[in-house]
Amino acid sequence: MPKASNFAQRIEQKLWSYTASGNVVKRWLIEIISWSLSAACMAGIGVMLIFYHDKAIPKWPLGLTLNAYISVLAKVASAALMLPVSEALGQLKWSWFQGDNSKKMWDFELFDSASRGPWGSFLLLVRTKGRSLAALGAAVTLFALALDPFFQQVVEYPEVWRVQPGKGAIPRAYKYFPFSSGYEYLRGTMNMELDQSMLGVTYHYFYSNGTAPTKFGKGSRAEVPLGCPSSNCTWPVYETFGVHSECTDATDKLEFKCRSQNLDWVQAPIMPENGDPYYFPNGTSCGWWLKADKPVLMTGYDIDRKGEHAGELLLQRSEPLYDVLSREFMPGYTPKLNNSRNPLAHVVIAAGESYDSVRHNATPIAHECLLSWAAKKIKSEYSEGGYTEEVVEARVNTSVTGSHWLINYIPNDNPLLVLYDYNYMEPIIIESDNHTTYTMDNNTHLQMVSLFDDVFPSYYTIANSTNDDDALLRYKRWKTISPLSRNMSYNPFMHANISTHLDRLSTTMTNVMRSNVAGSTTVEGTAFDKESIVEVRWAWLSLPLGLLAFTGIFLLATVIRSSREQDHVGVWKTSAIATLMYGLPDKVSEKMTASKEHGTPRAKAKEMKVKWVPAKGWRLSGNSISPTSTKVAASPTSLKSA
Repeated sequence: MPKASNFAQRIEQKLWSYTASGNVVKRWLIEIISWSLSAACMAGIGVMLIFYHDKAIPKWPLGLTLNAYISVLAKVASAALMLPVSEALGQLKWSWFQGDNSKKMWDFELFDSASRGPWGSFLLLVRTKGRSLAALGAAVTLFALALDPFFQQVVEYPEVWRVQPGKGAIPRAYKYFPFSSGYEYLRGTMNMELDQSMLGVTYHYFYSNGTAPTKFGKGSRAEVPLGCPSSNCTWPVYETFGVHSECTDATDKLEFKCRSQNLDWVQAPIMPENGDPYYFPNGTSCGWWLKADKPVLMTGYDIDRKGEHAGELLLQRSEPLYDVLSREFMPGYTPKLNNSRNPLAHVVIAAGESYDSVRHNATPIAHECLLSWAAKKIKSEYSEGGYTEEVVEARVNTSVTGSHWLINYIPNDNPLLVLYDYNYMEPIIIESDNHTTYTMDNNTHLQMVSLFDDVFPSYYTIANSTNDDDALLRYKRWKTISPLSRNMSYNPFMHANISTHLDRLSTTMTNVMRSNVAGSTTVEGTAFDKESIVEVRWAWLSLPLGLLAFTGIFLLATVIRSSREQDHVGVWKTSAIATLMYGLPDKVSEKMTASKEHGTPRAKAKEMKVKWVPAKGWRLSGNSISPTSTKVAASPTSLKSA
């Protein structure tokens, strides 16, 4: 074989030598290499996706991105995949005309078009009705149109929360000894000093709707000094010393009746002109009474026709189940809640809906509520500036015993000044499930109890009016000189959601305790932050991998078939030279020439049938075209010497 004159011809000559080889692998070496290159590119994409799946977006030199990497390899894989399909279709073009039955000459062009692109593949698929090996190659060519979109859909970059190196910190209280705890002295005697921090927060809950949480992000602004190095922190369930509230319906503890008794609930007591202590008159009231040895009017009205308090109405009452001066429990009342050894407050709260409702003797809203010290298990979360928490469990010291109060009257020369010496005789101790002990000294407990003595008992009454807005709250009954009254823009104890209101109060008090540096420690939590990651949607690789597999099967099947037919048809694939060499004889070509009478060659090709006869060439409609024709049909080995 003469040496080629240029580089392109030398390459072509080398390829022809492989094609004409008697070795099956060499005859199809280019196609096998091309399919292997496609497989290698897809494997390269897959390995990279496995490595970066669920990891941060890679940052490569020169600004190269993962999408660019996938796009380049996908293009190479797609192009390399089409070469063996095209060549195999070209080879099956010659095999199509083998056999005993003639095929339409038009099929030759269909096969040729199918080896070049999707439209020809579609026509071939229709022509063969999907029943030939060539149909598999045509289907692969059509589905290959979707390779690029499928590769593009494989990767997306969602934002997810990932653990960060830093730690979140949130306080938990293990004891409570506020800075203001201690004593002050009045005329040589000790006087209780209230905890000013607690006094400030409870004030809003006693006389208003509490301190509304500031909405921020996905929650509210934190009321404890937490720390979070990122935008999201979570903590495991932790335990803290705090306050727990519990309420239950107490309507069954009330009964309606009219009764003559001391009117201790009216707005203004009688103030003697001689300076004697004030007192409350007797009178007859109708309404709902708390069942006890000495019944207590919870909602109702004075039915006396004469007197200063005639027609006065009690709209709401908060009555502790103990006397605030003697600390003795209410005789004859059986509590519904009695599970706290050291309660902060134990009270029955009843309220009518309005002036008219009370006047018409409607059943009031009534709850018995208990506030206690507790070990509270809390689950907290801080996210994007918003803080949320959930109380999982509250453990109270339930070993209830007798009273721990020691009350002594302090005599003095002023009959208007009533002084008592209050002593609480035991510290607060709560043992949790994990054997952690929470403590508070007895003096701090006494001071905290005195906060609730301001508002329990209290009376919300209407005098000389029928307008609910004219009601006044009388409170601080423990001060026996000049009882106080105040207007209320919002009375929290008038509503049915008293349980929720006291829960919020107990949470706020717990936050004050946790914020006390002297009695708290911190709990570490996990810090998270949002970052974009590589998420691989493996399902989108199904088409590329499927096409790779079917192409391999198609190529293998074509190789096997061409090997079986090598005595009849050479491995000519899409060679144009083979088409020229084994074209139709001149006489047949003349019959195919266009004429007005016989139509165009394309139209005739759709009607004329041919088949390939080994060693003889094309057979046209049953007439053999002999090798002595003007265009000699070469044997299958002729191409090898070309």
